[in-house]
Amino acid sequence: MHSELRSAFFLFMTCDDVVKYIEKWAPKEIAWERDNVGLQVGSLNRGLKNIMLCLELTEGVINNAIKQKCSFIFSHHPLLFNPLRKIDTQKDKNSILIEKLIKNNITLYSAHTNLDFTKDGVSFQLAKKLKLNNINFLVNLNSNQYKVIVFVPEESIEILSQKIFNSGGGVIGEYERCSFRIKGEGTFKGSETTNPFLGKKGKEEKVNEVRLEIIVNKWELNSVISTINKYHPYDEPAFDIYPLANENLNYGAGAIGNYIKPLSAKEFLAKVKHDLNLKNFRFVNGSKRTIKKVAVCGGSCSDLINTAIKKGADAFITADIKYHDFHETEGKILLIDAGHYETEIHALTEVQKRLRKFLSNDKKIKVFKYKGSTNPVIFYNN
Repeated sequence: MHSELRSAFFLFMTCDDVVKYIEKWAPKEIAWERDNVGLQVGSLNRGLKNIMLCLELTEGVINNAIKQKCSFIFSHHPLLFNPLRKIDTQKDKNSILIEKLIKNNITLYSAHTNLDFTKDGVSFQLAKKLKLNNINFLVNLNSNQYKVIVFVPEESIEILSQKIFNSGGGVIGEYERCSFRIKGEGTFKGSETTNPFLGKKGKEEKVNEVRLEIIVNKWELNSVISTINKYHPYDEPAFDIYPLANENLNYGAGAIGNYIKPLSAKEFLAKVKHDLNLKNFRFVNGSKRTIKKVAVCGGSCSDLINTAIKKGADAFITADIKYHDFHETEGKILLIDAGHYETEIHALTEVQKRLRKFLSNDKKIKVFKYKGSTNPVIFYNN
């Protein structure tokens, strides 16, 4: 891209351009169905200046965003989770924040459980912070993919398949542009109102075709079908759609990895405190004296404790663990409650790295990570 064109592109870049980039990595469609991800306040058509990243929105975050001349704030936790019944800018905390955002022309966007459930998202960053190896999802999301099968004349297979790939089809784990192809013979007879690409209307035809099979994520299915209808040479393309129960390799909850050399339980506890910069944390001992395989999940993931045990983890780190969950788990797995803020904050570093790369052609747009703490929990030290 020529420098003049590149400059023009970034001159007119909007908040929506950033959102589309983020959601390519962490699609809204993988979020928990009751979550409120996406635009919170403001306009996505607003011109992009600088960006502020935070775990959750506070007045301090907004003040810092104003100081740094930001037009876009990215938060992990949504400001708006429950429906607003009124906007009271004198007494209601959220209403006060909303008013301040609007007055200062700042757009607020949140990526919550979609950032939790994506590869290299919240839990993966927690695992990396602990220097785990061979990191994978603790449990993969499933039943959110389709297999699309379309029958294409041989001479059109390359063009159509490339168009489908560009529409989001054909991604399996770390591989892109995946497909399966079988050559065969197709037959058809068009009515007098048809306009067949091959052969003549009203005459039964036999043509060499390719059966093209491609896996498609649920939220990209409509785009792929539109692509087939637009670029397939037939006026009425034949295709099949099959829902899959497969695990989706690119999206899931929690993460699990291992250390090359096992640590004693005491060494592991000290490492958790150091690596996560914790003042203190709650835990119960497990059944192992050494720790090698570790499961983690940023935020509140007590529902994954048994999954971690079944996966053979020696330890599980999460937050917001109830007293009775500690009782039930004692002696089964080393269970650590490291804090909600403390297990999620590390994901902002990855968001910042990706956005800086996305905006690397324009040095004028800065991506700031809020330096203060938005953690409301205070530890008492006498």
